[in-house]
Amino acid sequence: MPARSPLPVALALLAAAYVAAQILADVTSLKITEVAGFSMDAGTLVYPFTFTLRDLVHKVAGKQVARALIIAAAVINMLMAGLFWLVARLPGVAGSGPQTELFGSVLAPVWRIVFASIIAEVIAEFVDTEAYSWWERRFGSRLQWGRVLASNAVSVPLDTILFVLIAFAGRLGSGDLTEIFVTNVLVKGVVTVVSIPWIYFVRPGAGRGGDREAAQPPVVSGETRP
Repeated sequence: MPARSPLPVALALLAAAYVAAQILADVTSLKITEVAGFSMDAGTLVYPFTFTLRDLVHKVAGKQVARALIIAAAVINMLMAGLFWLVARLPGVAGSGPQTELFGSVLAPVWRIVFASIIAEVIAEFVDTEAYSWWERRFGSRLQWGRVLASNAVSVPLDTILFVLIAFAGRLGSGDLTEIFVTNVLVKGVVTVVSIPWIYFVRPGAGRGGDREAAQPPVVSGETRP
């Protein structure tokens, strides 16, 4: 019996990690915290990883699968917010503990932030997809680190400005908005640099229609890649 390809397993793990990071980021973005004295939403601690995880899915399964995953994550996040809204309005049993009494106070969705998160995520992740595709067409299997760096360099500021404006414009002053934007971009930039090596941990899948890398011949002994 031929060995089973590891690609479906890798894709399943990457997709699960991507959706989990999206969910964790949307929940934790409800809290505005400080890092080194600068304000930012706590979702910034995990959300930047989604861009690189999307890049890995793109490499393994191609652009169409990456796009489908972006939409799926957005739908799941919206369903999660709707479930939290419903549960917060269900009657609680008295005396069952603070997890029941305070559920709505903690997890009931702030719809403006929910919509800000989802809109920013979808637009920025689709832009990330196109930037990744452009780099892949331009350089093929070479300079793979540049795929992560170039795509994130475009999508991270776009995501941040969209989220900050939709979520907080009119509620916070321009100074606070600028501080949140700058802090978010800096933290996301650090995460991008840390996550660059991940692109070398997965292999492209066969049969990725329209993806240049899949059409290229495999590396043979003695061949080097920059």
